[in-house]
Amino acid sequence: MKKYEKDVVRNKEMVLRGGALMFLDALIIIISMAGALWIRFDFHFGDISQEFIETIYDYLPVNIIVTILLYLIFKLYTSLWRFAGVEEMKNVILAGILSTAAQTIGMKAGGFAIPRSYPFLYLLLLVCLTVISRFSYRFLRLFYHNVQNMRKKKVMRTMIVGAGAAGYMIAREMKRSKHLNKKVCCIIDDSTSKIGTYLQGIPIVGGKEKIPYFAEKYEIEEIVIAIPSLTHAAQQELLDICQQTTCKILILPGVYQLINEEVSVSMLREVQIEDLLGREPVNLEMEEIMDYVQDKVILVTGGGGSIGSEICRQLAMHHPKKLIIFDIYENNAYEIQNELKKKYPELDLEVLIGSVRNQKRVDTIFETCHPDLVYHAAAHKHVPLMEDSPNESIKNNVMGTWNVAHAADHYGAKKMVLISTDKAVRPTNIMGASKRLCELVIQSYAQDSKTEYAAVRFGNVLGSNGSVIPLFKKQIAEGGPVTVTHPDIIRYFMTIPEAVNLVLQCGALARKGEIFILDMGEPVKILDLAKKMIRLSGYIPDEDIKIEFTGLRPGEKLYEELLIDEENLKETTNKRIFVIQQTKVDSEKLKQDIHLLIEHAFEEAEDIREQVQRLVPEYVIKGH
Repeated sequence: MKKYEKDVVRNKEMVLRGGALMFLDALIIIISMAGALWIRFDFHFGDISQEFIETIYDYLPVNIIVTILLYLIFKLYTSLWRFAGVEEMKNVILAGILSTAAQTIGMKAGGFAIPRSYPFLYLLLLVCLTVISRFSYRFLRLFYHNVQNMRKKKVMRTMIVGAGAAGYMIAREMKRSKHLNKKVCCIIDDSTSKIGTYLQGIPIVGGKEKIPYFAEKYEIEEIVIAIPSLTHAAQQELLDICQQTTCKILILPGVYQLINEEVSVSMLREVQIEDLLGREPVNLEMEEIMDYVQDKVILVTGGGGSIGSEICRQLAMHHPKKLIIFDIYENNAYEIQNELKKKYPELDLEVLIGSVRNQKRVDTIFETCHPDLVYHAAAHKHVPLMEDSPNESIKNNVMGTWNVAHAADHYGAKKMVLISTDKAVRPTNIMGASKRLCELVIQSYAQDSKTEYAAVRFGNVLGSNGSVIPLFKKQIAEGGPVTVTHPDIIRYFMTIPEAVNLVLQCGALARKGEIFILDMGEPVKILDLAKKMIRLSGYIPDEDIKIEFTGLRPGEKLYEELLIDEENLKETTNKRIFVIQQTKVDSEKLKQDIHLLIEHAFEEAEDIREQVQRLVPEYVIKGH
């Protein structure tokens, strides 16, 4: 009943609205007919011939009826004029032309006398007055919105960078929307022909080098970068300039994401720290390399972690026969299970809880599920925590890798890919040394097994659990200080999707125990990263948010390395991925040494670092 009542009310409103517009149009027609004669006789009614006045009077009812019928045909009573555009303007002009033509023919046929210039003057008045009547609501609404914004206590003073099509759409929406509490004060564009002109009534004041000056002059609080076609290098340059201000920075996604889509304010996103990496993003052709995934049974150990869960997401997109997530942390496993079930309801998904330390549990999974592909992401990875619990690194990382590699070989898996780290290169901490041992285990099995093994080595992952980015965000949110271990410490960084893309591509390339690495460009100084994050949050480093240096933690390097031996480095089919083919491993000796090391780890040996150093001679033990 309520819905019916609403429909009745809505219909009554439409009828009243249509009737009011028809009455208004009748007045416009009268004014247009009389006004055409008035203009024709130089704005003197006394000079108008009585014959012409009688023509207007006699033909007026017919013209009103015909014109209103034409307006009905052209939907001038049902259009939403607050959203009117070129199409509605075209309909008004066509209806006016047809009304003028019908009136001229009718007057000629009826023998009515009329001046020759009358039809043209009538058409001009009719179209102009109709347009004014229809669009006046829009202008009044815009005026009301601006007044309301001025009355509000807080309006976000905004600068738009880019006076192209995207900038125009953003500026237009910000001006018109009653939901956006923003005032666009100025526009920046590098085109000298545009500087000094106006877009949507907003001045285009200068090029990008003037951003800090005009941000201060106009008291800007928010900068919107509306140039979706920016190259990565140009975006970096522009963001560096914007970061000289204390403004919040919003940016449009790349142009490839906007194909066939009209730009909207809803597409704007805050600048992420990933946008500030000093290199081009790594874009790998996933479709070509994921053919080996389709219709395969796939096991992901540590599938609930930041890297493991992203591996599962990307694998799920490529239609595996079955996806098995194995993790010891039930909460993480539960979250990724729910996410994948919702997004991929047809996916054959199995989530199993257990530890890779438990050889019987691992063997049972392989014997029951017979995975074709194995991605081994389960590991302890926190350097300082492992320095305090070194035996746990051996139990979880080395023993876990051995158990999974052995099961992959014994039960005939086609491929196994180990997730390694740049900290395995000339390690100075037990976590890195344990991951180097994991690489040796993989290489050992690769020498004699039908299973194809590989290790993937990459740097720090932005946003992963325990990484520096979430820590900095938390510290900034709490008002500081932001803690950096050393002013000169540097790290390689990549995004989680980049890391996982690398893992999956290397899975396709894996053959005989290769270690794959990514050309990650120039490393990032952690101090610079901290300063950029503080600025992105709208604060000034060392003024609003202090930066404190806490000293290097046990086992921590000033810089990480990705390569062991550059002379042994070879390119792959992807120019951004390189492979290190390691020297032959004495499998039997390594097996004995690993088993003995694991045995000592479970005995909580105090000299476990020294034992690891005998297996990994390049491992440098720092003081404790």
